[in-house]
Amino acid sequence: MDQELVWSTRYRNAGEAYLFGTRPNRFLAHRAPLLAEGRTALSVADGEGRNSVWLAEQGLEVTAVEISDVAIEKARRLAAGRNVEVDFIRADMMSPDWPPAELHEAFDWVVGIFIQFVGPEGRAGQLSAMKQLTRSGGRILLHGYTPKQLEFRTGGPSAVENLYTGDILRAAFSDWEIEELVEYEDDISEGGGHHGRSALIGLVARKP
Repeated sequence: MDQELVWSTRYRNAGEAYLFGTRPNRFLAHRAPLLAEGRTALSVADGEGRNSVWLAEQGLEVTAVEISDVAIEKARRLAAGRNVEVDFIRADMMSPDWPPAELHEAFDWVVGIFIQFVGPEGRAGQLSAMKQLTRSGGRILLHGYTPKQLEFRTGGPSAVENLYTGDILRAAFSDWEIEELVEYEDDISEGGGHHGRSALIGLVARKP
């Protein structure tokens, strides 16, 4: 099924509300002091802007990539309401010709929050693209669900192969410096999309 249609329908059906709320992801927000070491940031599969707008509020120059026009429209409204600028790009991060050459090694931070909409084969391409976008010395921050999330059923994909484990992320970033890799449970409240007890994993990895 066309991913743009799927996500635009979900965001449109939320009406004026924001499907995942307007506050930043908690794992991301708790790393604000570390984010200050960078100047540029990219939020991939950014949705309705909650994370990109918050990153801009931290003083970073922010680009956001999102496949859904509906989400981008809502994200623009959020940015305008908070008086920050974000460069919103409508693109499919899973396209074989993405990212464009001008964005290679352009960012101090590349952020992926709950981007688990692909299985192992797609994930390899997804993470490869994110690595291309990160400058030397820059970092990737990922936050997502572990397989135990299928017991909680409070958000995220229903396919276990889409979910992260520590071993998956260690292998994916074996050639990078893993600064933080943590698995934990927490009660989260991110709009109607993510709400309740959740099995989570977070990664911060630095490019050589």
